[in-house]
Amino acid sequence: MEKLFAYGSLQNEDIQKDLFGRILEGTPEKLIGYIVKKIQIEEEFGLVYYPIITETNKPEDTINGIVYAITTKELHQSDLYEGLHYKRVEVQLQSKQKAWAYSAAI
Repeated sequence: MEKLFAYGSLQNEDIQKDLFGRILEGTPEKLIGYIVKKIQIEEEFGLVYYPIITETNKPEDTINGIVYAITTKELHQSDLYEGLHYKRVEVQLQSKQKAWAYSAAI
């Protein structure tokens, strides 16, 4: 199983049902040394702002989210869902476990 740290739309149960065919069970977790910024993405209906994690290396900067155990196939489905503007990066959570998270592809 893979671990995925979600801090945005992947926490939404409707999105999980559409993407994975199930609702994920997760554990609250914290990412330290990062902040959430917004990136602007042009969608078919106009410009939309989406959250994106940005590393600061400052221990006082934290992001609350949920860590999920998902299959490798589900991880690839997440990659497709996040699209070209996001890239998957490995992060270390407050609990010291490593997980995947999505950051800006730039």
